[in-house]
This record gives sequence, C-alpha cells and structure tokens, in this order.
Amino acid sequence: MTQIALDDSARADLSDRDRKPEDHTHEVFPDVPYRRLGIVNVVFFGRTGAQSGEWVLVDAGLPGTAGMIQSAASARFSANSRPSCIIMTHAHADHAGGLRSLADKWGVEVYAHDLELPYLNGTASYPPPDPKVGGGAMPALSVLFPRGPFNVAGCLRSLPADHSVPGMPGWEWIHTPGHTPGHISLWRASDRTLIAGDAFITTNQESVYSVMTQKAEMHGPPMYYTQNWEEAEASVHNLANLEPEYAVTGHGHAMKGEKLRRALHQLADSFRTVAVPRKGKYTAHPTSVQTGTAYVTGQRRNQ
Repeated sequence: MTQIALDDSARADLSDRDRKPEDHTHEVFPDVPYRRLGIVNVVFFGRTGAQSGEWVLVDAGLPGTAGMIQSAASARFSANSRPSCIIMTHAHADHAGGLRSLADKWGVEVYAHDLELPYLNGTASYPPPDPKVGGGAMPALSVLFPRGPFNVAGCLRSLPADHSVPGMPGWEWIHTPGHTPGHISLWRASDRTLIAGDAFITTNQESVYSVMTQKAEMHGPPMYYTQNWEEAEASVHNLANLEPEYAVTGHGHAMKGEKLRRALHQLADSFRTVAVPRKGKYTAHPTSVQTGTAYVTGQRRNQ
C-alpha cells in the first residue's frame, strides 16, 4: 500500500534547542520535548528546570523503559522530579508499558478517556492484533505484545468533561477513536500544536526498517492494532481540519508547516486507499463499544 511522502525538511525538531544530550529529547518548543524509546515516543510537557509538580508526562513508553523516562525527567527538570500527573493517549503496551512502575514510583494521578479506563483498571484487555496486515515484520511480531489488562486503578482518573487537560493550561483533549475506543489527542490552539498519539503517525510502523530508521511518511494509525477503521478515518479528518502547524505523533519524528498539513489532508482524503488494509480482520469486523467487542474480559495477564 502506497503511503504519503514526507521528508526531513518538514521535521519540527531540527534546531539548536536539541542541546541537552543527557536527556535524549527533541524539542518542538521549549515546553514540548519528546523522547523516542525504541519504537515509540513519549512527551514531556514543561520547561527545562521545572520542579516537581510543574510538568506532565504524556504516555509511558514500552515495558522496561520506566527508568529511562525517570532519567530523562531528572536530566531535563530537577533531580528526582515528579510530574503533576500522567496523561494517556491510549493504553497499548508501547504507550502504557512503564505506567504501573512510574505511577507507583511517583505517586501521581493518571488520566485517560472514560472509554479507555477498562484497559487501565484491570477489567479488560484489547482484542487481539491483526498480524496479517501491512506486509511488514511488525504486524507478525504484534502477537507477542502484551494486551493487558493493565491495572493502575488506585490512581486512575477520567479526563475532565470540559476537555481541559490537567497540568497543561492552554491545552484541550480531543476524542480521536478508531485506533482504540478511548484514544485522545491533545491540542494547543495558541500555536496550533498537536500531540496526536497514534491517530496518525509519521513513519511506517509496519516496517522494521522504517521503525529503525524513522523514515518519514504520513501514515494512518498502526494497522495491526487499529480496531475500528471508520472511526479512525473520522478522527484523521477532524485533526486535519484543525490545520496544525506542529504535530508530535506516537511513532516517527515531529513534523511542522505546510508540508505537514498537506500530507495530513491527503491522508484524510485518501484514507480508505492508503491507510485501511483491504483484507484486515477489523476492516470487515470492526470492534464496538456498544456491542462490547472492543473489550476482552476474563484475562488477567500482562498487568
């Protein structure tokens, strides 16, 4: 399947702001750095030198990366600094793998959309991935990924109904379902900055080569773990209509400017051709919150 070209001239993180190698972050703005952890990005909202309670972590990386997240936070902010809270775009294992360890270590609240809470309070796992889509090695490996349920029920909270984001003044959360039922993106209208999670991404997550090299492409959500393609398409249209100037995604480099917007609109307009697998499990049989097929209960593994 042909995806939509981007190139490094659209990157939002090539500047002299990337000057603190000890924290291994890239900066979009001084208060919007992100760090790549293997195959996924986490975002730190807050300015360099922030004290405990003055910054926010968005997503929690792969299993086994909690220590790297803590080290990056200590290097960027104050030593042994804790965030005010953790915001989850969704609860797939590459985004929530370090969550339990970090929540226990820091003793902070974790916020997620109501529809994502069952994956984070120990009551439900995700449906199985689709290992036959996308044509790359990553879908085949996806059957080995933990599906939950993860359990941080003691510190788990629903995102505010007014769409404000705890600890992130000036930002709002946007429900962008499809990849998962309760997937969210974060939006700051003042400078049109988007933290998109996996609603769309900027590399081909199905290809091990692209994952390792971070080859730039405008891409729909990872095929092997997207549960409802009709909802995913609507979410991409909604985000394209925001006309973002900057976008940090869950996979791939942050992008900016007219090239970002043009590629995102092209993705929205041709979504069914370039993003949706023709013979995917969830193409024919999308999961649904209403029918309960979005949640697999009775499994107590990979917590």
